[in-house]
Amino acid sequence: MSIPSTGPSAGRWLTAARLIEIVRAHPGVTRASAAQDLGIRSGAATELLARMRRVDLLDESPAPAQGRGRPTTVLHAHPAGPLVIAVELSLTGWRVATAAIDAEPHVEQVGSRLSSRPGPVLAEISGVVDDIRRREGDRIRAVSVSVAGAVRDDRLVQFTPLDWHDVDLSALVAHESPTAPPVLVGNDATLAGLAEARTGSARGVGTALHLIIAVGLGGALVVEGVPVIGAHGGAGEYGHVPFGDPTQLCPCGAHGCWDLTVDGRALARHRGDPPPDNPLRYTYELLDTRRTDDDPATQKAFDRVGSSLGRGIAGLVNIHDPDMVTLGGLAVPLRAAAPEHFDTAYRGGLMSFRKHLPPEIVDGIHGDDGPLHGAALRGVDHITTVDAIAEWADRRP
Repeated sequence: MSIPSTGPSAGRWLTAARLIEIVRAHPGVTRASAAQDLGIRSGAATELLARMRRVDLLDESPAPAQGRGRPTTVLHAHPAGPLVIAVELSLTGWRVATAAIDAEPHVEQVGSRLSSRPGPVLAEISGVVDDIRRREGDRIRAVSVSVAGAVRDDRLVQFTPLDWHDVDLSALVAHESPTAPPVLVGNDATLAGLAEARTGSARGVGTALHLIIAVGLGGALVVEGVPVIGAHGGAGEYGHVPFGDPTQLCPCGAHGCWDLTVDGRALARHRGDPPPDNPLRYTYELLDTRRTDDDPATQKAFDRVGSSLGRGIAGLVNIHDPDMVTLGGLAVPLRAAAPEHFDTAYRGGLMSFRKHLPPEIVDGIHGDDGPLHGAALRGVDHITTVDAIAEWADRRP
């Protein structure tokens, strides 16, 4: 969500920034509808759009025909307008995408599974980023990165499954000139929460809590479309709340983390299996097996994980008082594998005054694409502030 600024040349672009937000929030919006939302007359809207077209910000095209009547047009990002590069780093690999000011990511390249050595991985991604920058030139205004690890002050401080520590992700951009785009770094769960709040299941919800499980659990509290990131960007590490067994040491360095009770490591422990090398793959395989094999030990493991998940969510609801809770990643099938145990634990953990009308818990709609969508949204937020739009316009010929 762009925040208006007050730079010396920015004032005349305030309405333009608001129009971009409308186009992003309502794909296919017509000029007449946008003018109504802005509270301006049709003539003023025509003049505003002409000005934005001259500087390659917005354009319009004929809308799909719908019966008789005068054809209308819809607003969309200008084909020569500003772009962000969105990068996603996850346990399953990496993706690089571009997004215009409509914040819809278009995947450019996909990489294989990450290794325990960050240097070669970042070098490969940096090569893709450089290729896009050479192709698009000054249209690239920011690089927005989603990473499945703990973030502090735009650095990846801990990516436990791969043993990455204190990695400078600004290396994804070769800063050979003062015009190099900024690198914005965000936690994957935080960005997935942003995506669900803006364009997903929690769209229009005032206060939404999003939780995602892969190896461990993370999330975000999103208030009026803006994630709460804390003092240094590290908020939302819910998996490291001590809801678990205090005698268990988590790889993060803390004891009793909730993480250890809600993912593949917990399922293996409850089944009596050895710790899996890949808890994410182990969970998916167990979910597949469960569909065809009625094994009481497996179902009991899912019941215990479902109970822990429901109970922990109740605790977070008591803390944050959200209007809605959305789920992503493995949280969705894990809840579905033990619905009664999940619901019983969730309702049992709520304070009495919440039990009669508990926040609804719904599946997110972005699925595994949530972090990439969130990275695109965060990048577009950065390049569509009033000052950023004014700077872009001043550079146009």
